[in-house]
Amino acid sequence: MSDLDLTILAAEEGGGQSNFLIPNGTFFFVLIIFLIVLGVIAKWVVPPISKVLREREAMVQKTTEDNRRAAQLRAAAEADSMKVMANARREATTVREEARAEGRKIVDDARTRAHTEVSTLLQQASEDLTEQSRAVTADLQTSVETLAAQLASRVLGVEVTTRTVPATTGQGR
Repeated sequence: MSDLDLTILAAEEGGGQSNFLIPNGTFFFVLIIFLIVLGVIAKWVVPPISKVLREREAMVQKTTEDNRRAAQLRAAAEADSMKVMANARREATTVREEARAEGRKIVDDARTRAHTEVSTLLQQASEDLTEQSRAVTADLQTSVETLAAQLASRVLGVEVTTRTVPATTGQGR
């Protein structure tokens, strides 16, 4: 036998060593099991996981949208509250100014009434004093005439009578 025949014979009898590059039955069996497991995973495991992931992504997207909407609503509410506060301040200022003007008007009216009343009282008092002065002057004039007549009667020793003369104011002299 030749060398080549011996090598082939040795390879066949070599205790079952085979070339690892050439697939044998075990490889195909493992490949079929792998494909079955892969199919089971693809059919029953991946869809629920994909569904959960899609739901979570939708939830995150919805939460993001809700947050954006809430931020817009908050900004709108802040703007509205600022407008309301500005209007309230403006109204308060207007009311305060109106109250001050009304207060000034009331004070001015009271002051005017007081001045009018004081003026009226002063004029009335002046008229009363003038009238009292005329009455006292007339009374004194009468008293002076009587006293002058009595004094003249004592000095002269003759009784002097007084004649009634209208009181003069001194304007006719």
